[in-house]
Amino acid sequence: MRIAAIDCGTNSIRLLVADLDPAAGTLVEVERTMQIVRLGEGVDQTGRLSEGALQRTFAACDGYGARIRSLGAHRVRFVATSASRDATNRAVFVAGVEQRLGVQPEVVAGAEEAALSFAGATRELAGEAGAVGRGAATPYLVVDIGGGSTEFVVGTDRPEAALSVDIGCVRLTERHLTSDPPTAPQIAAARADIVAALDQVAAAVPLASARTLVGLAGSVTTLAAIDAGLTEYDPAATHHYRLPAAAVHALTARLLAMPRAERALIPVMHPGRVDVIGGGALILDEVVRRVGASEVLVSEHDILDGIAWSLG
Repeated sequence: MRIAAIDCGTNSIRLLVADLDPAAGTLVEVERTMQIVRLGEGVDQTGRLSEGALQRTFAACDGYGARIRSLGAHRVRFVATSASRDATNRAVFVAGVEQRLGVQPEVVAGAEEAALSFAGATRELAGEAGAVGRGAATPYLVVDIGGGSTEFVVGTDRPEAALSVDIGCVRLTERHLTSDPPTAPQIAAARADIVAALDQVAAAVPLASARTLVGLAGSVTTLAAIDAGLTEYDPAATHHYRLPAAAVHALTARLLAMPRAERALIPVMHPGRVDVIGGGALILDEVVRRVGASEVLVSEHDILDGIAWSLG
């Protein structure tokens, strides 16, 4: 069965078309693509999706709809997350997507977002000691750093505890990291927000029980690509990359000290991530410190894959 999964977050909208065989337990990727549309631009301040952000997102939906039809996908699931959860005018977004794709976007709660991220990230880890390397021990702590929110999930075969908190690379950048480069007080204020959110997480999720920290989404994969010294972004090289804690700390400090123009020259940096990578790195930096992880197991498979599997 050919299916299409769409994940629409605060910063990006992504499409996965795949051939799913529930009986065999296989998901074969046909096409995976991403556009940064910054749907959540300004939502933290205004509580509304801006007209420009809506039009950028709708244009991406037009293109995705054409691609889904040309590839012959029979079932489509569209999941929207933090920005659309927070917006008072999300009905405009829902109607616009449905008009273009013929499917109603599901604006999911944080708990479901966390469960989908966990499913997408960990399904292939079970029994993969050879492929992933010895040490991908359970329970996993899956951390999905988005534009508006970050999801934390602990579990082995399934989520055992999860929480979504309102810290994300776009939200922190718009709220605090406004200078170029950010000032020390701005960075300190952003760190304080992250620490406060992690206190909430620690009260609901047993972080100390986790044996493997699995990091998801563009901020994490970009850090992995930089640490690996890639001259162009290659998901095959970053998938299951082991990113040392020391590299997370060093890269975070380096990126926050760089002006925007210098960050833009990093070969693996997507243009739509240049202005928010510092915020995303800062979240991962604080997570690594809080849980005392020696490394991050980076996964290119995440909520998008979880959405695809859910269509089986």
